[in-house]
Amino acid sequence: MKILKVVLKIFTFSFIFLLLIVLVTNLWIYFATKDQVYKDMGDLPQQDVGLVLGTSNYLMNGDPNPFFRERMKTAAKLYKTGKIKHILVSGDNRSRYYNEPIKMRKALIKLGIPAEAITLDYAGLRTLDSIVRCKKIFGQDHIIIITQSFHGLRALFISNYYDMEAVVMGADNISISMINVKMRECLARTLAVWDLYIVKKEPKFLGKKETLNL
Repeated sequence: MKILKVVLKIFTFSFIFLLLIVLVTNLWIYFATKDQVYKDMGDLPQQDVGLVLGTSNYLMNGDPNPFFRERMKTAAKLYKTGKIKHILVSGDNRSRYYNEPIKMRKALIKLGIPAEAITLDYAGLRTLDSIVRCKKIFGQDHIIIITQSFHGLRALFISNYYDMEAVVMGADNISISMINVKMRECLARTLAVWDLYIVKKEPKFLGKKETLNL
C-alpha cells in the first residue's frame, strides 16, 4: 500500500507539473503573438507574399474540411484586394494519394487565382517546416500567414524566433466545433517551445533555394 501511495503521489505531481508547463507555454505564446493576428482584412498591412499553411481538404469522416476552405478563400481574397502579390502554399506531400500543396493550388485556381501567382512548397510537413522553409528556401521573411487564428499564434511564435516580420490573417469563418482541435493545438504550442528552445529542431527537408515569381 505504501508503494502504491508513493506511485500515486509521483503520478499526481508529474501530471500537475505537465499541466503547468502546458499552461505556461500557451500563455507565453499567446501574449507574445496576439497583437500580430488580424481579424479585419482592411487593417492588414500589405506584403508581397502570403504563406498558406497546409491542411487536408477533407475531414476524417469524409466531409469537406472548413479549415481548408476558409484558408483558400482568405488567400484568394487577399490576392484579389492587393494585400499580397504571390501565394506560397506549404503542406504535406507524403504520397501521391495525399498532396496538400496540389489540392491548395487547384482550389485557389478555382477561386480565380492565376497559376503563375502560386508557388508550391511540398515539404511543409509541419508548421515549423513551412515557416523556416519560407525564409531559408524561398527567401521570404516579410509575410502574411494565412490560417486559423488559434493556429496562427504558434506560427507567429516560430516566425518571431527566426526574426521574421510576420502577421496572421485569421481564416476564422468556421461554424463547426473546434474544441478537440484547440486542445491539440495547446499541446502543439508546448511542443513548439520544446522544438525551438530545447532541441533546436530544423525542418526535415531544406535543399536548394528557390526564387518566387514576384
